[in-house]
Amino acid sequence: MSSMTTGRASQRTPEPQGLQRGLKDRHIQMIALGGAIGVGLFLGAGRAISLAGPSLILSYAIGGIAVFFIMRALGELLTYRPVAGSFASYAEEFVGPFAGFVTGWSYWFMWVTIGMAEITAVSIYVHYWLPDLPRWLPALVTLTVLYLSNRIAVSVFGELEFWFALVKVVMILAMIGIGIAVLAFGITPLGATASLTNLWSGQGFMPFGFLGVAMTLQIVMFAFQGVELIGVTAGEAENPERVLPHATNSVVWRILLFYIGALVVMMALVPWSELKPGVSPFVFLFERIGIPGAASLVNFVVITAAASSCNSGIFSTGRMLYTLAQYRQAPRAFGRVNKGHVPSTAITFSAALMGIGVVLNYFVPEHAFVWVTSISLVSALWTWSIIMVAHLGYRKAVAAGRARAVAFRMPCAPVANWLVVAFMLVVSGLLAFDPETRVALYVAPIWFALLGIGYRISRARGTLQSVAPVAVPEGA
Repeated sequence: MSSMTTGRASQRTPEPQGLQRGLKDRHIQMIALGGAIGVGLFLGAGRAISLAGPSLILSYAIGGIAVFFIMRALGELLTYRPVAGSFASYAEEFVGPFAGFVTGWSYWFMWVTIGMAEITAVSIYVHYWLPDLPRWLPALVTLTVLYLSNRIAVSVFGELEFWFALVKVVMILAMIGIGIAVLAFGITPLGATASLTNLWSGQGFMPFGFLGVAMTLQIVMFAFQGVELIGVTAGEAENPERVLPHATNSVVWRILLFYIGALVVMMALVPWSELKPGVSPFVFLFERIGIPGAASLVNFVVITAAASSCNSGIFSTGRMLYTLAQYRQAPRAFGRVNKGHVPSTAITFSAALMGIGVVLNYFVPEHAFVWVTSISLVSALWTWSIIMVAHLGYRKAVAAGRARAVAFRMPCAPVANWLVVAFMLVVSGLLAFDPETRVALYVAPIWFALLGIGYRISRARGTLQSVAPVAVPEGA
Protein backbone atom coordinates (compact mmCIF):
# COMPACT_ATOMS: atom_id res chain seq x y z
CA MET A 1 0.00 0.00 0.00
CA SER A 2 1.51 3.33 -0.98
CA SER A 3 0.91 6.73 0.50
CA MET A 4 -1.63 7.33 -2.29
CA THR A 5 -4.00 4.92 -0.55
CA THR A 6 -3.70 6.65 2.80
CA GLY A 7 -6.76 6.73 4.96
CA ARG A 8 -9.09 4.56 2.89
CA ALA A 9 -9.88 2.15 5.72
CA SER A 10 -13.37 2.48 7.06
CA GLN A 11 -14.40 2.45 10.69
CA ARG A 12 -16.77 -0.40 9.85
CA THR A 13 -14.08 -2.64 8.41
CA PRO A 14 -14.01 -5.93 10.32
CA GLU A 15 -10.85 -6.64 12.26
CA PRO A 16 -9.28 -10.10 12.62
CA GLN A 17 -11.52 -12.50 14.53
CA GLY A 18 -10.52 -14.63 17.51
CA LEU A 19 -9.87 -12.15 20.33
CA GLN A 20 -12.65 -11.07 22.69
CA ARG A 21 -13.40 -7.61 24.08
CA GLY A 22 -13.00 -8.63 27.72
CA LEU A 23 -11.07 -5.62 29.08
CA LYS A 24 -13.10 -3.07 31.02
CA ASP A 25 -12.34 0.63 31.58
CA ARG A 26 -10.67 -0.02 34.95
CA HIS A 27 -8.52 -2.72 33.32
CA ILE A 28 -7.37 -0.38 30.54
CA GLN A 29 -6.52 2.39 33.02
CA MET A 30 -4.43 0.12 35.21
CA ILE A 31 -2.82 -1.77 32.32
CA ALA A 32 -1.40 1.49 30.99
CA LEU A 33 -0.21 2.53 34.44
CA GLY A 34 1.17 -0.92 35.15
CA GLY A 35 3.13 -1.02 31.92
CA ALA A 36 4.72 2.38 32.50
CA ILE A 37 5.41 2.22 36.25
CA GLY A 38 8.04 -0.45 36.72
CA VAL A 39 11.78 -0.80 37.11
CA GLY A 40 12.36 2.58 35.46
CA LEU A 41 11.10 4.27 38.62
CA PHE A 42 11.62 1.66 41.33
CA LEU A 43 15.17 0.63 40.40
CA GLY A 44 16.40 2.82 37.52
CA ALA A 45 15.80 6.04 39.50
CA GLY A 46 18.80 5.28 41.69
CA ARG A 47 21.20 5.25 38.73
CA ALA A 48 19.54 8.27 37.13
CA ILE A 49 19.78 10.34 40.31
CA SER A 50 23.49 9.55 40.57
CA LEU A 51 24.00 10.93 37.05
CA ALA A 52 21.86 14.08 37.22
CA GLY A 53 21.05 14.82 40.86
CA PRO A 54 17.90 16.88 41.44
CA SER A 55 17.89 17.99 37.79
CA LEU A 56 16.50 14.52 37.01
CA ILE A 57 13.15 16.18 37.72
CA LEU A 58 13.78 18.40 34.70
CA SER A 59 14.66 15.34 32.60
CA TYR A 60 11.33 13.73 33.50
CA ALA A 61 9.46 16.95 32.73
CA ILE A 62 11.05 17.12 29.25
CA GLY A 63 10.36 13.46 28.58
CA GLY A 64 6.84 13.87 29.93
CA ILE A 65 6.05 16.62 27.43
CA ALA A 66 7.11 14.32 24.57
CA VAL A 67 5.00 11.49 26.01
CA PHE A 68 1.99 13.80 26.27
CA PHE A 69 2.05 14.52 22.53
CA ILE A 70 2.73 10.87 21.67
CA MET A 71 -0.27 9.74 23.68
CA ARG A 72 -2.55 12.42 22.27
CA ALA A 73 -1.53 11.43 18.73
CA LEU A 74 -2.11 7.76 19.52
CA GLY A 75 -5.44 8.56 21.16
CA GLU A 76 -6.61 10.33 18.02
CA LEU A 77 -5.60 7.36 15.86
CA LEU A 78 -7.24 4.89 18.23
CA THR A 79 -10.47 6.87 18.17
CA TYR A 80 -10.35 6.80 14.37
CA ARG A 81 -9.88 3.00 14.24
CA PRO A 82 -9.51 0.91 17.44
CA VAL A 83 -7.85 -2.33 16.31
CA ALA A 84 -5.48 -4.81 17.95
CA GLY A 85 -2.76 -4.03 15.40
CA SER A 86 -2.69 -0.41 16.60
CA PHE A 87 0.53 1.39 15.60
CA ALA A 88 1.52 -1.33 13.12
CA SER A 89 -1.82 -0.85 11.34
CA TYR A 90 -1.50 2.94 11.38
CA ALA A 91 2.12 2.76 10.18
CA GLU A 92 1.08 0.72 7.14
CA GLU A 93 -2.05 2.72 6.39
CA PHE A 94 -0.46 6.17 6.68
CA VAL A 95 3.28 5.58 6.08
CA GLY A 96 3.78 2.42 4.02
CA PRO A 97 3.92 -1.41 4.11
CA PHE A 98 7.55 -1.63 5.19
CA ALA A 99 6.89 0.77 8.08
CA GLY A 100 3.99 -1.42 9.22
CA PHE A 101 6.11 -4.58 9.06
CA VAL A 102 9.02 -3.02 10.96
CA THR A 103 6.80 -1.40 13.59
CA GLY A 104 4.91 -4.58 14.42
CA TRP A 105 8.05 -6.66 14.82
CA SER A 106 10.00 -3.91 16.60
CA TYR A 107 7.26 -3.40 19.15
CA TRP A 108 7.22 -7.13 19.78
CA PHE A 109 11.02 -7.05 20.20
CA MET A 110 10.75 -4.09 22.58
CA TRP A 111 8.46 -5.91 24.97
CA VAL A 112 10.51 -9.11 24.81
CA THR A 113 13.54 -7.14 26.03
CA ILE A 114 11.46 -5.23 28.60
CA GLY A 115 10.30 -8.59 29.93
CA MET A 116 13.96 -9.56 30.31
CA ALA A 117 14.61 -6.33 32.22
CA GLU A 118 11.67 -6.86 34.55
CA ILE A 119 12.57 -10.42 35.52
CA THR A 120 16.13 -9.17 36.05
CA ALA A 121 14.73 -6.55 38.43
CA VAL A 122 12.79 -9.23 40.30
CA SER A 123 16.01 -11.16 40.85
CA ILE A 124 17.69 -7.99 42.19
CA TYR A 125 14.86 -7.33 44.63
CA VAL A 126 14.76 -10.94 45.86
CA HIS A 127 18.51 -10.66 46.43
CA TYR A 128 17.68 -8.08 49.15
CA TRP A 129 16.16 -10.91 51.23
CA LEU A 130 18.13 -13.90 49.96
CA PRO A 131 21.62 -12.72 48.97
CA ASP A 132 22.89 -16.27 48.45
CA LEU A 133 20.08 -17.30 46.08
CA PRO A 134 21.22 -17.56 42.42
CA ARG A 135 19.97 -14.52 40.47
CA TRP A 136 18.55 -16.62 37.63
CA LEU A 137 16.14 -18.61 39.82
CA PRO A 138 13.66 -15.82 40.82
CA ALA A 139 13.71 -14.64 37.20
CA LEU A 140 12.72 -18.09 35.95
CA VAL A 141 9.95 -18.57 38.54
CA THR A 142 8.43 -15.15 37.81
CA LEU A 143 8.43 -15.68 34.05
CA THR A 144 6.84 -19.13 34.38
CA VAL A 145 3.98 -17.97 36.63
CA LEU A 146 3.13 -14.97 34.45
CA TYR A 147 3.30 -17.04 31.26
CA LEU A 148 0.82 -19.58 32.62
CA SER A 149 -1.63 -16.89 33.78
CA ASN A 150 -1.54 -15.17 30.39
CA ARG A 151 -2.60 -18.38 28.64
CA ILE A 152 -5.96 -18.59 30.44
CA ALA A 153 -8.07 -15.63 29.24
CA VAL A 154 -7.71 -11.91 28.65
CA SER A 155 -10.03 -11.20 31.58
CA VAL A 156 -7.61 -13.08 33.87
CA PHE A 157 -4.76 -10.96 32.58
CA GLY A 158 -6.84 -7.82 33.08
CA GLU A 159 -7.72 -8.68 36.68
CA LEU A 160 -4.16 -9.68 37.54
CA GLU A 161 -2.76 -6.51 36.03
CA PHE A 162 -5.41 -4.37 37.74
CA TRP A 163 -4.33 -5.56 41.19
CA PHE A 164 -0.62 -5.50 40.34
CA ALA A 165 -0.89 -1.89 39.22
CA LEU A 166 -3.12 -0.91 42.14
CA VAL A 167 -0.48 -2.13 44.60
CA LYS A 168 2.13 0.04 42.85
CA VAL A 169 -0.07 3.11 42.83
CA VAL A 170 -0.97 2.77 46.51
CA MET A 171 2.70 2.34 47.45
CA ILE A 172 3.81 5.42 45.49
CA LEU A 173 1.02 7.52 46.99
CA ALA A 174 1.90 6.24 50.45
CA MET A 175 5.56 7.17 49.96
CA ILE A 176 4.59 10.64 48.75
CA GLY A 177 2.13 11.07 51.63
CA ILE A 178 4.58 9.91 54.31
CA GLY A 179 7.30 12.06 52.76
CA ILE A 180 5.11 15.15 52.87
CA ALA A 181 4.31 14.41 56.54
CA VAL A 182 8.03 14.10 57.34
CA LEU A 183 8.76 17.40 55.57
CA ALA A 184 5.85 19.23 57.17
CA PHE A 185 6.06 17.95 60.76
CA GLY A 186 9.62 16.71 61.16
CA ILE A 187 8.54 13.24 62.27
CA THR A 188 10.66 10.03 62.06
CA PRO A 189 14.48 9.98 62.23
CA LEU A 190 14.66 11.72 58.84
CA GLY A 191 12.68 14.73 60.09
CA ALA A 192 15.73 16.62 61.35
CA THR A 193 17.44 16.78 57.97
CA ALA A 194 14.55 16.44 55.50
CA SER A 195 13.90 19.68 53.62
CA LEU A 196 13.01 20.95 50.19
CA THR A 197 16.33 22.80 50.28
CA ASN A 198 17.99 19.42 49.62
CA LEU A 199 16.86 19.94 46.02
CA TRP A 200 19.21 22.87 45.49
CA SER A 201 21.67 23.03 48.41
CA GLY A 202 25.18 21.63 48.26
CA GLN A 203 26.12 21.25 44.60
CA GLY A 204 22.93 22.94 43.43
CA PHE A 205 19.89 21.79 41.44
CA MET A 206 22.04 20.85 38.43
CA PRO A 207 25.27 19.44 39.88
CA PHE A 208 26.33 18.07 36.51
CA GLY A 209 24.89 20.89 34.39
CA PHE A 210 22.84 20.30 31.26
CA LEU A 211 25.04 17.31 30.48
CA GLY A 212 23.55 15.49 33.47
CA VAL A 213 20.03 16.23 32.20
CA ALA A 214 20.93 15.01 28.71
CA MET A 215 22.67 11.84 29.89
CA THR A 216 19.61 10.72 31.86
CA LEU A 217 17.09 11.22 29.06
CA GLN A 218 17.54 7.66 27.84
CA ILE A 219 16.85 6.36 31.38
CA VAL A 220 13.80 8.61 31.59
CA MET A 221 12.40 7.48 28.26
CA PHE A 222 12.93 3.84 29.22
CA ALA A 223 10.88 4.53 32.34
CA PHE A 224 8.02 5.85 30.19
CA GLN A 225 7.93 2.71 28.05
CA GLY A 226 4.54 1.10 28.29
CA VAL A 227 2.32 4.18 28.10
CA GLU A 228 1.49 3.22 24.51
CA LEU A 229 0.21 -0.17 25.71
CA ILE A 230 -3.28 1.33 25.52
CA GLY A 231 -2.98 0.88 21.77
CA VAL A 232 -2.45 -2.88 22.07
CA THR A 233 -5.56 -3.23 24.25
CA ALA A 234 -7.75 -1.57 21.59
CA GLY A 235 -8.79 -4.86 20.02
CA GLU A 236 -9.99 -6.29 23.34
CA ALA A 237 -11.43 -3.18 25.03
CA GLU A 238 -15.13 -2.79 25.74
CA ASN A 239 -16.55 0.45 24.27
CA PRO A 240 -13.16 1.50 22.80
CA GLU A 241 -14.43 4.81 21.36
CA ARG A 242 -15.30 5.98 24.89
CA VAL A 243 -12.72 4.20 27.01
CA LEU A 244 -9.53 4.82 25.01
CA PRO A 245 -9.61 8.66 24.84
CA HIS A 246 -10.43 8.81 28.56
CA ALA A 247 -7.59 6.45 29.41
CA THR A 248 -5.16 8.35 27.17
CA ASN A 249 -5.72 11.66 28.94
CA SER A 250 -5.81 10.40 32.50
CA VAL A 251 -2.84 8.05 32.28
CA VAL A 252 -0.42 10.76 31.10
CA TRP A 253 -1.19 13.08 33.99
CA ARG A 254 -1.14 10.30 36.58
CA ILE A 255 2.24 9.03 35.41
CA LEU A 256 3.74 12.51 35.51
CA LEU A 257 2.36 12.98 39.03
CA PHE A 258 3.76 9.67 40.20
CA TYR A 259 7.20 10.09 38.65
CA ILE A 260 7.86 13.77 39.32
CA GLY A 261 6.03 13.78 42.65
CA ALA A 262 7.94 10.75 43.86
CA LEU A 263 11.30 12.17 42.76
CA VAL A 264 10.71 15.52 44.47
CA VAL A 265 9.82 13.81 47.74
CA MET A 266 12.76 11.35 47.53
CA MET A 267 15.41 14.02 47.04
CA ALA A 268 13.84 16.32 49.62
CA LEU A 269 13.91 13.60 52.29
CA VAL A 270 17.62 12.81 51.86
CA PRO A 271 20.46 14.47 49.92
CA TRP A 272 20.49 12.99 46.43
CA SER A 273 24.10 11.79 46.85
CA GLU A 274 22.88 9.18 49.37
CA LEU A 275 20.72 7.44 46.74
CA LYS A 276 22.92 4.86 45.03
CA PRO A 277 22.70 2.99 41.69
CA GLY A 278 21.47 -0.60 41.96
CA VAL A 279 19.50 0.11 45.15
CA SER A 280 15.79 0.94 45.03
CA PRO A 281 15.35 4.48 46.43
CA PHE A 282 11.99 3.38 47.83
CA VAL A 283 13.54 0.58 49.90
CA PHE A 284 16.37 2.87 51.04
CA LEU A 285 14.03 5.65 52.17
CA PHE A 286 11.66 3.42 54.09
CA GLU A 287 14.66 1.92 55.89
CA ARG A 288 15.82 5.43 56.84
CA ILE A 289 12.34 6.52 57.93
CA GLY A 290 12.48 3.74 60.51
CA ILE A 291 9.05 2.18 60.12
CA PRO A 292 9.38 -1.47 61.33
CA GLY A 293 9.17 -3.90 58.45
CA ALA A 294 8.50 -1.10 55.96
CA ALA A 295 11.59 -1.78 53.86
CA SER A 296 10.63 -5.43 53.39
CA LEU A 297 7.08 -4.41 52.50
CA VAL A 298 8.34 -1.92 49.91
CA ASN A 299 10.68 -4.55 48.53
CA PHE A 300 7.70 -6.87 48.07
CA VAL A 301 5.76 -4.09 46.34
CA VAL A 302 8.56 -3.33 43.89
CA ILE A 303 8.75 -7.05 43.07
CA THR A 304 5.05 -6.93 42.15
CA ALA A 305 5.79 -3.78 40.13
CA ALA A 306 8.39 -5.55 38.04
CA ALA A 307 6.13 -8.59 37.68
CA SER A 308 3.31 -6.29 36.56
CA SER A 309 5.38 -4.77 33.78
CA CYS A 310 6.56 -8.22 32.66
CA ASN A 311 2.92 -9.33 32.69
CA SER A 312 2.10 -6.47 30.32
CA GLY A 313 5.03 -7.51 28.16
CA ILE A 314 3.78 -11.08 27.75
CA PHE A 315 0.32 -9.76 26.91
CA SER A 316 1.51 -7.22 24.32
CA THR A 317 4.02 -9.50 22.58
CA GLY A 318 1.36 -12.17 22.18
CA ARG A 319 -1.14 -9.71 20.67
CA MET A 320 1.38 -8.14 18.31
CA LEU A 321 2.51 -11.53 16.98
CA TYR A 322 -1.16 -12.51 16.64
CA THR A 323 -1.85 -9.42 14.54
CA LEU A 324 1.23 -9.96 12.36
CA ALA A 325 0.20 -13.57 11.78
CA GLN A 326 -3.34 -12.53 10.81
CA TYR A 327 -1.85 -10.54 7.94
CA ARG A 328 0.78 -13.15 7.05
CA GLN A 329 3.68 -11.08 8.34
CA ALA A 330 4.50 -13.80 10.87
CA PRO A 331 4.06 -17.62 10.87
CA ARG A 332 0.39 -18.59 10.78
CA ALA A 333 0.70 -20.60 14.01
CA PHE A 334 0.96 -17.32 15.92
CA GLY A 335 -2.52 -16.37 14.73
CA ARG A 336 -4.25 -19.23 16.51
CA VAL A 337 -6.18 -18.78 19.74
CA ASN A 338 -7.02 -21.32 22.42
CA LYS A 339 -10.39 -21.99 24.08
CA GLY A 340 -9.98 -18.84 26.17
CA HIS A 341 -9.58 -16.76 22.97
CA VAL A 342 -5.94 -16.10 23.85
CA PRO A 343 -3.11 -16.31 21.24
CA SER A 344 -1.37 -19.04 23.22
CA THR A 345 1.25 -20.00 20.61
CA ALA A 346 2.36 -16.39 20.21
CA ILE A 347 2.52 -15.99 23.99
CA THR A 348 4.56 -19.19 24.35
CA PHE A 349 7.10 -18.11 21.74
CA SER A 350 7.47 -14.62 23.26
CA ALA A 351 7.83 -15.90 26.82
CA ALA A 352 10.42 -18.44 25.67
CA LEU A 353 12.55 -15.63 24.24
CA MET A 354 12.13 -13.62 27.43
CA GLY A 355 13.87 -16.59 29.01
CA ILE A 356 17.09 -15.19 27.54
CA GLY A 357 16.89 -12.80 30.48
CA VAL A 358 17.26 -15.81 32.79
CA VAL A 359 20.39 -16.83 30.87
CA LEU A 360 21.84 -13.31 31.12
CA ASN A 361 21.25 -13.32 34.86
CA TYR A 362 23.20 -16.56 35.03
CA PHE A 363 26.22 -15.44 33.00
CA VAL A 364 26.38 -11.60 33.31
CA PRO A 365 24.10 -10.55 36.21
CA GLU A 366 25.97 -7.27 36.75
CA HIS A 367 25.34 -6.08 33.16
CA ALA A 368 21.98 -7.71 32.36
CA PHE A 369 19.71 -4.84 33.45
CA VAL A 370 21.46 -1.98 31.62
CA TRP A 371 22.00 -4.01 28.46
CA VAL A 372 18.40 -5.10 27.98
CA THR A 373 16.88 -1.74 28.96
CA SER A 374 19.05 0.07 26.43
CA ILE A 375 18.20 -2.39 23.65
CA SER A 376 14.47 -2.14 24.36
CA LEU A 377 14.63 1.65 24.25
CA VAL A 378 15.70 1.67 20.58
CA SER A 379 12.52 -0.14 19.58
CA ALA A 380 10.45 2.17 21.78
CA LEU A 381 11.96 5.26 20.14
CA TRP A 382 11.08 3.81 16.72
CA THR A 383 7.52 3.02 17.79
CA TRP A 384 6.93 6.47 19.28
CA SER A 385 8.40 8.17 16.22
CA ILE A 386 6.27 6.14 13.83
CA ILE A 387 3.15 7.05 15.83
CA MET A 388 3.94 10.73 15.26
CA VAL A 389 4.68 10.22 11.55
CA ALA A 390 1.54 8.11 11.07
CA HIS A 391 -0.48 10.82 12.80
CA LEU A 392 0.82 13.32 10.26
CA GLY A 393 -0.31 11.00 7.47
CA TYR A 394 -3.72 10.63 9.10
CA ARG A 395 -4.19 14.40 9.34
CA LYS A 396 -3.26 14.75 5.65
CA ALA A 397 -5.77 12.03 4.78
CA VAL A 398 -8.47 13.84 6.76
CA ALA A 399 -7.67 17.10 4.97
CA ALA A 400 -7.93 15.30 1.61
CA GLY A 401 -11.24 13.67 2.54
CA ARG A 402 -9.81 10.14 2.58
CA ALA A 403 -10.22 9.54 6.33
CA ARG A 404 -12.80 10.34 8.95
CA ALA A 405 -12.02 13.17 11.37
CA VAL A 406 -12.54 12.53 15.09
CA ALA A 407 -13.28 14.85 18.00
CA PHE A 408 -10.29 13.72 20.09
CA ARG A 409 -7.34 15.60 18.55
CA MET A 410 -3.67 16.13 19.32
CA PRO A 411 -2.79 19.83 19.77
CA CYS A 412 0.04 21.70 18.02
CA ALA A 413 0.26 19.44 14.94
CA PRO A 414 2.30 19.26 12.75
CA VAL A 415 5.02 21.18 14.63
CA ALA A 416 4.77 18.96 17.72
CA ASN A 417 5.07 15.84 15.54
CA TRP A 418 8.43 16.83 14.12
CA LEU A 419 9.76 18.14 17.44
CA VAL A 420 8.97 14.81 19.09
CA VAL A 421 10.64 12.85 16.27
CA ALA A 422 13.72 15.09 16.57
CA PHE A 423 13.77 14.50 20.32
CA MET A 424 13.69 10.72 19.74
CA LEU A 425 16.71 11.03 17.45
CA VAL A 426 18.59 13.00 20.11
CA VAL A 427 17.85 10.36 22.74
CA SER A 428 19.07 7.66 20.34
CA GLY A 429 22.33 9.53 19.88
CA LEU A 430 22.85 9.88 23.62
CA LEU A 431 23.04 6.10 23.95
CA ALA A 432 26.50 6.29 22.34
CA PHE A 433 28.02 8.23 25.25
CA ASP A 434 27.70 5.46 27.84
CA PRO A 435 29.72 2.28 27.24
CA GLU A 436 27.00 0.11 28.77
CA THR A 437 24.11 1.63 26.79
CA ARG A 438 26.17 1.70 23.60
CA VAL A 439 25.44 -2.00 23.12
CA ALA A 440 21.96 -0.97 21.93
CA LEU A 441 23.50 0.84 18.96
CA TYR A 442 25.35 -2.35 18.01
CA VAL A 443 22.19 -4.47 18.20
CA ALA A 444 19.85 -2.00 16.44
CA PRO A 445 21.46 -2.14 12.95
CA ILE A 446 21.49 -5.94 13.09
CA TRP A 447 17.83 -6.03 14.11
CA PHE A 448 16.67 -3.64 11.37
CA ALA A 449 18.81 -5.45 8.79
CA LEU A 450 17.12 -8.72 9.75
CA LEU A 451 13.73 -7.06 9.38
CA GLY A 452 14.71 -5.76 5.96
CA ILE A 453 15.74 -9.25 4.86
CA GLY A 454 12.57 -10.76 6.30
CA TYR A 455 10.42 -8.20 4.53
CA ARG A 456 12.08 -8.80 1.17
CA ILE A 457 11.75 -12.58 1.52
CA SER A 458 8.09 -12.34 2.50
CA ARG A 459 7.39 -9.97 -0.36
CA ALA A 460 9.18 -12.21 -2.85
CA ARG A 461 7.12 -15.20 -1.70
CA GLY A 462 3.94 -13.18 -1.96
CA THR A 463 2.93 -13.95 1.62
CA LEU A 464 2.60 -10.35 2.79
CA GLN A 465 -0.88 -9.02 3.36
CA SER A 466 -1.66 -5.45 4.32
CA VAL A 467 -2.10 -4.76 8.03
CA ALA A 468 -4.41 -1.90 7.10
CA PRO A 469 -7.82 -3.35 6.13
CA VAL A 470 -9.30 -2.81 2.72
CA ALA A 471 -11.71 0.10 2.62
CA VAL A 472 -15.44 -0.33 2.82
CA PRO A 473 -17.13 2.44 0.80
CA GLU A 474 -19.33 4.78 2.81
CA GLY A 475 -22.96 3.77 2.54
CA ALA A 476 -22.14 0.19 1.59
